[in-house]
Amino acid sequence: MTPAAPTPAYRRLSVEERRSQLLDAALSLFAHRAPEEVSLDDVAEAAGVSRPLVYRYFPGGKQQLYEAALRSAADELEHCFDEPRQGPPLTRLSHALDRYLAFVDEHDAGFSALLQGGSVVETSRTTAIVDSVRRAATVHIFNHLGIKDPGPRLRMTVRMWITAVEAASLIWLDEDKQPPVDELRDWLVDQFVAVLAVTAARDPQTAGLVAGLSEDG
Repeated sequence: MTPAAPTPAYRRLSVEERRSQLLDAALSLFAHRAPEEVSLDDVAEAAGVSRPLVYRYFPGGKQQLYEAALRSAADELEHCFDEPRQGPPLTRLSHALDRYLAFVDEHDAGFSALLQGGSVVETSRTTAIVDSVRRAATVHIFNHLGIKDPGPRLRMTVRMWITAVEAASLIWLDEDKQPPVDELRDWLVDQFVAVLAVTAARDPQTAGLVAGLSEDG
């Protein structure tokens, strides 16, 4: 008689490891389904744990878990624009967009639900989390451009472009991820240069920036 295979030893997870496991499971579900379509039972099943254990780590229930998962995703998105300060600024921007669009591609349904709003679990806190990503992206972009004190026109231009990136990402998902992601990235970089050029006609600070980008290019 063949002896039964040994049962793998159970490893007790630390508090942080278990919390991370639950957040990973939640993020995986939120990535492909709208938040209101995900239950705590779904998260427990995906993580291979019991529902009471999910409540132990997130006593606030689904809302607390969703906000924690959203914060985790937001942290990842914020890091997309944290490119090493090496090479021309537009090359760095291209690399940052590569990571941003890869996140959008991997978390398509969740990204759409997050940015389009309308979720029954949306609150002022979730809105603030999303806004923090936009603000972090703005700071990183100005750091790449070497601008320490951007004026109002330049600030508005960059923030408008970030909004355009979000809108283009949502439309790209709605268009079955066409055009190819590398074409979308290049188009968004070209748009960035174009909106800066428009602002440069009215703002000396932006005009100096555009001239510098032309020299780098």
